[in-house]
Amino acid sequence: MRVIAGSHKGRKLKSVPGKQTRPTSDKVKEAVFHTIGPFFTGGKCLDLFAGSGSLGIEALSRGMEQAIFIDQYPKAVQTIKRNLQLLNIMKPDIKVKRMSADRALQFLAKRKSKFDLILIDPPYLKVDYESLLHTILQLNLLKENSIIYCEHQSIENLPSLKPQCDIIKQTSYGKTTRITLYRYLFS
Repeated sequence: MRVIAGSHKGRKLKSVPGKQTRPTSDKVKEAVFHTIGPFFTGGKCLDLFAGSGSLGIEALSRGMEQAIFIDQYPKAVQTIKRNLQLLNIMKPDIKVKRMSADRALQFLAKRKSKFDLILIDPPYLKVDYESLLHTILQLNLLKENSIIYCEHQSIENLPSLKPQCDIIKQTSYGKTTRITLYRYLFS
């Protein structure tokens, strides 16, 4: 697992030990970021179910200035911190929190946080995407034209979020992985 492009291109990342997490493949990461970026001029990213932090780190490498990494699994939180230290990108605008996604969304809403990019890559078939996505919209966590990235099992169909969001891309990678990208239009 490595950083695909940007200021940390080619740098290797540590994986979370054990079988609790499933890293996004480099092939998928490259294809998705080519669609949503491929590079950013600043912005704020939320990496939910962050695992090793690979997706959020890719966004930082490609120009995002701020990131919040959320995972409730202690080994994942340790791995994210280790990867950020390896790349020497631990700074005040980059935070790592150990908490559930639901609790994190409530926490961020109370602080009136808004994001340009939200990355959602939970363990397959373990999250109610419809509920999670509607919570993000209800809590007003998105800036206009922001992107929501959802990685999920190919048998899952994600909801339409019209009129607030358009699905800008939905692609399957192999037999198990599907990516759905939403663009937030308005609140």
